[in-house]
Amino acid sequence: MSIQQSDVLYTAVATAHNGRDGRVATDDGSLDVVVNPPKAMGGSGSGTNPEQLFAAGYSACFQGALGVVARQEDVDVSGSTVTAEVGIGRNDDGFGIIVRISATIPQVDPATARDLIAKAHQVCPYSKATRGNITVDLAV
Repeated sequence: MSIQQSDVLYTAVATAHNGRDGRVATDDGSLDVVVNPPKAMGGSGSGTNPEQLFAAGYSACFQGALGVVARQEDVDVSGSTVTAEVGIGRNDDGFGIIVRISATIPQVDPATARDLIAKAHQVCPYSKATRGNITVDLAV
């Protein structure tokens, strides 16, 4: 289900200069980074890359969704971490990405952790945005 423009609470604005081999900056100046293709893709690897930026955003968003679900379930997830691994490779359309989300939740048993991760995947805005478009594997 999509949201309407009138429901938007915040809009992030970032501008790229020279695509994957240049610079990306937000309009408020809080992010201003050099982007370069990774060495594995023939680049210099001297800056960050879009996949790293996506992994950072997805892991932070997913961690937030985990917190929401945990509060609803009355489960303590303090000390938890979420790691997003974003892979890029060739597919039938040129290039595509694949994601692996792994969470460490020290206060809960593995079955509860798997349940929380599955529920977080249902409410995380990044998960919703990518659902049906890319493979996202979940791990505890």
